Amino acid sequence: MSDKKDSNFIFSHFFNLENSKTEIDPFQEQLKSPVAAEKSNRPTNKVQVSINMQDQSDSDELSLLNEEICSQFKASIGEQKFNTYFKGMLSIQSIGNSELSFNISTPFIKKMLENHYLEQLNHSIENTLGKRFQIILRTGNVETVAAPSIPNSSFAHNERIESHDSYTVTRGASVQDTRFFINDIRPDTQDVINSPENFISNSQQEDIAGAMLTQFDPQKTFDNFIVGPSNNMAHAACSAVAESPGKVYPSLYIYSSSGLGKTHLLHAIANQINKISSSKRICLISANDFIKEMVKAFRERTIDNFRQRYTDQVDILMIDDIHEIKGKESTQNEFFNIFNELHGKGKQLIFTSDKMPKDIDGIEERVRTRLSWGLVVDIQQPDLETRIAILKHKAIAQDIYLPDDVINLMASSIKDNIRELEGSLIRLGAYSSLLNVDIDIETAREQLKLDDISNISSITMDNIAKTVATHFKIPLADIRSKSRQKEVTLARHIAMYLSYKLIKETLTEIGKYFGKRDHTSVLHAIHKIKRNLKNDAKISQAIVEIENDLN
Repeated sequence: MSDKKDSNFIFSHFFNLENSKTEIDPFQEQLKSPVAAEKSNRPTNKVQVSINMQDQSDSDELSLLNEEICSQFKASIGEQKFNTYFKGMLSIQSIGNSELSFNISTPFIKKMLENHYLEQLNHSIENTLGKRFQIILRTGNVETVAAPSIPNSSFAHNERIESHDSYTVTRGASVQDTRFFINDIRPDTQDVINSPENFISNSQQEDIAGAMLTQFDPQKTFDNFIVGPSNNMAHAACSAVAESPGKVYPSLYIYSSSGLGKTHLLHAIANQINKISSSKRICLISANDFIKEMVKAFRERTIDNFRQRYTDQVDILMIDDIHEIKGKESTQNEFFNIFNELHGKGKQLIFTSDKMPKDIDGIEERVRTRLSWGLVVDIQQPDLETRIAILKHKAIAQDIYLPDDVINLMASSIKDNIRELEGSLIRLGAYSSLLNVDIDIETAREQLKLDDISNISSITMDNIAKTVATHFKIPLADIRSKSRQKEVTLARHIAMYLSYKLIKETLTEIGKYFGKRDHTSVLHAIHKIKRNLKNDAKISQAIVEIENDLN
């Protein structure tokens, strides 16, 4: 093989950079035949087949590579941000030995990528191709060359290493796990490969996997969790568990719709426990990852090690989206045994789900019973005031200025999901920063495609009073009367509070409607409900449900 071809590897092997024939690795020939690959005990998964791209067109090769890089990029920055800004917006135009060129759909997206996400894109390319490239971004005829990156000085052994004169391939079970190194760029590669320190045993791999489970987001704490009537009980329970794990509520189950803060609370508990007692061994894992780990243990016949790791090496077990184990009998059996063992040892167990235990289909009754053993709390959709508070807090944290009318528009239009609120805030912040413009209400409507869909303008005191009466099963006439019965008085105070909060009615008009009372009586009622909201979970829950009925 000529020097020129050697220097052009990897891409002279995997891309048709030259018309001349390239020497083919016998292993690549075997990949063309699944039967031959099976005989050679080399897997013929999609990753390895896609590596041998000489029989495909250049466009197919680049398309496949682009798909893998975008997949890594999405995992790096988060699915929401990727779908909002970059989905379908960037594609590989060309690739060389040290340069990789992207075509970006719009100057706006190109500038955002340059200013905020270039390092994540570089990592995504490195994870896919095994080295860093000089990134070139093009939009039409405009070209930007990103700052060159220095390759990492070491790498971890994966499944199989193939060493050649001009290159080294570390093959894994997926494109993410496959690494390529060009020896003339990496003169130390062969030494790194041959060093015993870089060969990780199975037991070491298990230890590393275990260590990964204890990593949690330091940005998700109790300090930056906005508490309101919809989540104050869940917040209080999680705070108590973090202060005394395994003692106050040995088993805690939190359920809500997606995007209302369950995962934030899990990370907040982990951060607080780690702050108070760093010796506590915390395992925070999603149900899907728990299932994958168990399946792998069965496949490799290490299920005893799997069980021992959870029963002997975990003090606080937190499983996110526990409902995902439905319909999986083997997983439920292992979970049942692990739960019993940890609970018997006085360890802390915390689970989240989108449903109450009794509403999860496809789980055994004994598992359902275990999930219901401890404290079960829910998180409701946040009310308008909480949504406004969340937006203001996140805007300050991210140094984004939005006027109050824009925040009110967003909070009144986006009701169901905190992640959607945050995504809208990020989008407006990026628009303001990149174009150097202030955000007004019309810009917000246009960029977020929002209409002021708030129903508040159509709500009247009569609507509020009737909804409160229905909720408490009290006649409307009693709420508007002079009655001083305890349950009637509470309902009347809540109706007054909501009239003041939701439709900004004057104290005089509220008093006139509710039994011709003076404004001081109304003010007393409002202040009393505000105080009770902080301490009485039942009143908080009632107000959340009434507001949801009104909306």
